Parts: sequence; C-alpha cells; structure tokens
Amino acid sequence: MKPKLIDAHTHVQFAAYQDDVDEVIKRSLAAGIWLVNVGTQLDTSRDAIALAEKHPEGVYATVGLHPIHTDKSFHDKQELGEEGGEFTSRGEVFNYEAYKQLAQHPKVVAIGECGLDYYRSAEFRKKQEGVFVSQIELAQEVKKPLMIHCRQAFDDLLNVLRDNRHKLQTVPGIIHFFSGDVLHATKLLDMGFYFTFGGVVTFSRDYDEIVKTVPLNHIMLETDAPYVTPAPHRGKRNEPSYLPEIAKKLAEIKGVDLEEIAHHTTENAMNIFKI
Repeated sequence: MKPKLIDAHTHVQFAAYQDDVDEVIKRSLAAGIWLVNVGTQLDTSRDAIALAEKHPEGVYATVGLHPIHTDKSFHDKQELGEEGGEFTSRGEVFNYEAYKQLAQHPKVVAIGECGLDYYRSAEFRKKQEGVFVSQIELAQEVKKPLMIHCRQAFDDLLNVLRDNRHKLQTVPGIIHFFSGDVLHATKLLDMGFYFTFGGVVTFSRDYDEIVKTVPLNHIMLETDAPYVTPAPHRGKRNEPSYLPEIAKKLAEIKGVDLEEIAHHTTENAMNIFKI
C-alpha cells in the first residue's frame, strides 16, 4: 500500500529509542508514514539496516559517516548513549569497503549522512572534505543518491560538489535540513538536488523564503528525530508520527492544500529512493 507521507530523514535507530523503537515504528506505519533511518557512522548504519530488515514494508535505511564523527570533540547521548564501546567515540576513519558492503543491501536507499559541518568541528575541514569525497565516490559506484548534511559550510560544499560534479548522478541527492540562503538553494537546485524540511518550519519563520523558493517537485519531508520536534509537540522527543505537523506548515507557507504537499513530497521520496 502506498504511504500517505514519507519521513525522508529520521534516526529511530538511535539510543533515544532504545526502550521503545518498535512502538515508535508501529505508530508511524499505522499512520501511513514510511521512514528512512539515516546512518551516521558504522554502528548506526548497521542498526538502520537491522530495523529495515525487521520491518519488511515502509522502513528503509541509509549508510554513511557524518562529518562530526571524523573527530572526537562531541558526544551526543541521544544518538550514541553513554560514552564507551567500539564506535561511540568520535574519530571514525572512513572504511570504504565496509560501507560499500552495507550500501549494497537492497533496503539501503542512499549514502550518508555525509557532508561538511563547521559548526561542530571547523578545525577538521580537510579531513571532513576527504571523507565526503569518498562518500560521493561510493554513491557513484553503488548508484544511490547522497544524503547530505551541511552546517555553516555551504560555500565549501558547493565547491566540493562542483569539483566532483562528474561523479554525481543525474539525481545527485538530498540536502537535509537545508540552512543555507536562497542563492545556495538556487545553485543546488541547478545541480539537481532535492531538499528536506523539518520541524523548525513550525516554530521559526527564518525558513519561509527558502520554502517558497524551492519548487514542490524538489521538496521532501523529514523529522530528523529525535531532534527538532515540531509544534505543538515542542519539549518532547521527536518521532516520525509527528510528520503531519510539518506537512501542514509547509502547505500553509506554500499556499497550497495539504493533499498537494502530501502528493508531491511522497512521490519525490519514492522516486529518488526508488522505493
């Protein structure tokens, strides 16, 4: 059965859901919401695949190394739980062959989240760039789109993408939780990228202009759960079942019916992820 909505970027494999992940997924699927669990390093990528295997319909995965995981300066308990264990510390070295093996799983729909993050770890720019280019090459090899994270680094992101444009696919991928300006968005649209918008649009007007700029045929929905919980659920842990609140706000900003948002964002996700 076709979904009503698709959460194109969520993380219910994270430690924040260790006690009730099955219930969270069941709530989402019962509401007609499919989800793509996004990997951020080797263990969370493997966990995303495990959940996709456990739920045959409506749950998918991506695999990749987040730029902040290229150093050891930051630890997020919602993602990794308490510090300790093989992969919970930062500083993972990108293992191309290990990620390639994961990427070939039939329920893996994208490579990432990968990209650049100067907010958390600007001093590791060259390392981040090298890891990002490796994942661009992996996406090219396995013929799957990129799931890109970019924070306070859009000029450099565009430079890396331009330098590697010959490695990008016709539909190169998704810019998740887009936080650049209209010029950045226009340049990325020209390259064929899609954009996800999440809970922040329900409580901040800072993204209205970008939402209006990006055409409906290049927009998808995300929760980025457990983060950025939309209104009216602020203060709670986020989860994919809250996705309709984001769809409603996008419809309001775009000045279109909710059904139109649901149709376009779902079709876009099904097409780019080939599901």
